[in-house]
Amino acid sequence: MRATTAKRLSKPTTERLEARVPAPIKDLIGRAASLEGVTLTDFVIATLHKIAAEVVREHEVLNLSVKDSAAFAKAMLAPPKPNRKLTLAIANHRKNVTVG
Repeated sequence: MRATTAKRLSKPTTERLEARVPAPIKDLIGRAASLEGVTLTDFVIATLHKIAAEVVREHEVLNLSVKDSAAFAKAMLAPPKPNRKLTLAIANHRKNVTVG
């Protein structure tokens, strides 16, 4: 087998996803795909991708109120001095944990 043939055979991998849905839902999805001018498969993939990205973003992004945002910025710009417990914890960590 020549090198060009091997390159031609290496396509991006895809995986199969199957779902059984009630006929009215499939008809609705098919109608939506038709209205968008795409195949049912392309419509389902694009829609699932969009919704999945939104769900992941909703769970990964932290939304703060104006008050919380101001408190966070203040703490970052002028952090409080470490109290006794934190100072002891840092010393204990340095004593017991080696890095590298």
